[in-house]
Amino acid sequence: MNQDLDPAEVTGTSSEAVEKATGKPWAEWMALLDEAGGRQMNHKQLVAHLVEFYAVPPWWRQQVAVAYEQSRRLREKHEMPSGYQISRSRTMAAPAARVYDAWVDNATRRRWLPAAEFTIRKATPHKTLRLSWSDDTLVEVRIDVKTSDKCTVTVQQSKLPDSETAEAMKAYWTTALGQLQSVVEGD
Repeated sequence: MNQDLDPAEVTGTSSEAVEKATGKPWAEWMALLDEAGGRQMNHKQLVAHLVEFYAVPPWWRQQVAVAYEQSRRLREKHEMPSGYQISRSRTMAAPAARVYDAWVDNATRRRWLPAAEFTIRKATPHKTLRLSWSDDTLVEVRIDVKTSDKCTVTVQQSKLPDSETAEAMKAYWTTALGQLQSVVEGD
């Protein structure tokens, strides 16, 4: 049988942080969910158990359930019910309108994302874009205004086929966001 993984390592959240937020450290959560039959539960059942028996805040219910699934090797890193999902973000010293335009203007986009092929499914100017990527995955772009001259861009890609592709796309978006930052801050 595979050995369980450390939930702090698979989530990047320390046991101290989870205890501060939920009242219990990782080891206690893992033991409680093991005792409840967590290895036979799906994600929704794990969350429902946390709701029914423990006063865990909503975001932390998800974190505890995912940590349990990953530590018990029931779910791989980045795995979701509809495939794998990743996200990357970067704060840029540029107005949201300039960043948005760098996505929708073909000439500008070719400067920082030259080989990308996608269709814009839905767009809210200066805020969000939903894209159908050429490989049938979905990309959501969120632009959050920090100040009039600063925003954070978050790219989330979902429906990725496996963990290797998910890791490759994390690296791709890290590089792409760096290139976008150079374009929008350099203009």
